[in-house]
Amino acid sequence: MTPTSFRPRRRALVAAAAALPLVGLAACGSDTGDGPDLGSSGGSDGGGEGSAFADVIASGPVASEDAIAGSAWAAAIKEKDQLIRGGTVANQVFSLASTTGGQPTGFDAGITQLLAKYILGEGGEEKVEYIDTTVETRETLVQNGTVDCVIATYSITPERLEVIDFAGPYYLSGTAIQVRTEDAESISGPEDLTGKKVVTQANSTGIQAAEEFIPDYDASLVQTLPDNESCVAALKQGRADAYVLDQGVLLGNSAADPEVTVVGEPFVDDPYGVGLAKDSEGAVDFVNAFLQEIIDSGAWEKLWTATIGEVMDTEAPEPPTPGDLPS
Repeated sequence: MTPTSFRPRRRALVAAAAALPLVGLAACGSDTGDGPDLGSSGGSDGGGEGSAFADVIASGPVASEDAIAGSAWAAAIKEKDQLIRGGTVANQVFSLASTTGGQPTGFDAGITQLLAKYILGEGGEEKVEYIDTTVETRETLVQNGTVDCVIATYSITPERLEVIDFAGPYYLSGTAIQVRTEDAESISGPEDLTGKKVVTQANSTGIQAAEEFIPDYDASLVQTLPDNESCVAALKQGRADAYVLDQGVLLGNSAADPEVTVVGEPFVDDPYGVGLAKDSEGAVDFVNAFLQEIIDSGAWEKLWTATIGEVMDTEAPEPPTPGDLPS
């Protein structure tokens, strides 16, 4: 398969945001609340009742009966009274499991809960089953119906569009570089990675980005590992000098661990979408209508502020246009 032709970054707001310092970056233990306080949508269990995140979810819209009836995909979810989402609950900024019994928090978790409420009505945000996925299993779990959708910093690419459908984009990110904090002054962009050991996730957009943007690219210096945790471990242990992947994942790492940091600006467009089974009747149009509604109502901006905005010293970027897919 021909690799995707990546474009240089054009989104100044997102690029500038990545270059700004992260705030509140304390180490995150399994029991502590260190790092950004994103609250919880799980009521008093999560201690986030009244938090900005919980307020966004509580004020989310509910679809009309006609809208549900017009989408076989949404109607099936309504019938079983549950949304099954593929993704992760290990990213502090985008989707992090609660340690106190509440719902996960983060930008992707918020999109998921808002979508569940939109389909299932009031209280629907608590009727989500979270199925863990990796970059290697996402398409399969969507295709075979194990999950209704994947919302997991899931980059839309032409290759993936051949296998599954995408609604969105709902967020514009970009491929970026993470290094050990002690090395942050010596690496600031892909031009500094020549001759360096690089790690990225298997089946990710990071592989193609590294090949295209690292001068004098040497495939023997690029290691692919199955998941984010393995890549961070390789970086911290010195088995890699840099970790190349989507900015959203890397920001979550930096928010949780002061030993690693994101450097420079994103250098590849990376639009996030909602992964859906190919030709699911009414799915793409329904989810795009939902995304447009939360954008128009201001819920998208409020969700960004309550999650990603907690670790970026910048104003919320302009939301992307749902349905504007890469060609």
